[in-house]
Amino acid sequence: MDKLKGHLSIAAAYTIFGLNLVFCKDIANSGTVSPYTLFTLRAIGASILFWILSFFMPPERVDRGDYLKIAAASLVGLFIPQMTFLMAITMTSAIDTAIIGTLGPIFTMFFAFLFLGEPITGKKAGGVAMSFAGIIFLIFNSVQAGGAASTSPWGVVLLLVNSLSFSLYLGMFRPLISKYSVVTLMKWTFLFSLTVSLPISAKGLFTTDFSAIPALVRWEIAYLILFATFVAYFLIPYGQKFIRPTLVSMYSYIQPIIAAIVSIWAGIDSLTWQKLLASALVVGGVVLVSKSRAAHS
Repeated sequence: MDKLKGHLSIAAAYTIFGLNLVFCKDIANSGTVSPYTLFTLRAIGASILFWILSFFMPPERVDRGDYLKIAAASLVGLFIPQMTFLMAITMTSAIDTAIIGTLGPIFTMFFAFLFLGEPITGKKAGGVAMSFAGIIFLIFNSVQAGGAASTSPWGVVLLLVNSLSFSLYLGMFRPLISKYSVVTLMKWTFLFSLTVSLPISAKGLFTTDFSAIPALVRWEIAYLILFATFVAYFLIPYGQKFIRPTLVSMYSYIQPIIAAIVSIWAGIDSLTWQKLLASALVVGGVVLVSKSRAAHS
């Protein structure tokens, strides 16, 4: 039953993230809110919601020595991934963003090798090579295609940093996640992230003309804060308590499916044979890595 709770929680979170890819792209296209300002709005909203929720939960004391660990987790698991994502979405299409995001399990495999001593087998190396070939193919064809839905190399670099950072968070901070309740961990994590982001985004918060933001974009920002930040970041650490980090990251496969369906339906992006081939290479490589890991765990 606990494993089922974990799987359902993570599946729901990555479904939310899949929709979030499309909404963030639409917000970026509107040009009304900068990535820095948008991240801070997310951090403010989530901090308020988690701290309010904590008043209705049993009080929980955080060990003094863990505050630094929580601060590091907020940097690696929230600030860097979210900031690089919000910057990258202005330079990449929603579908390409989702495809690159499926590399998470491979990065998790590398961190398992570094921190847990898991061997990198020939099958794992072959999977990495296959996924890397898919990303290179995707970059070449997306850049050549041009247009509004094109993807720039710099955007891909930011997305790779995003995936690396979040994979590191999943692998490195599981003991911390298991030690405290989700609400306690998230209220401090978002507060630390907000502290880091405010000096960067303070000017943007005061200069943004919020009255000029279209009504649809406002609803998308509300979804971003409530669901893609508060709800999803509640579900992920909750699910992590019951299933392994590699399995958590494998749910990133949901994102390209959701992003492709919504983007094509909304006319924001198009699905080409090149993107299908790149997706097959990336996902095929991850499957090879995952099977190898399962065989040696």
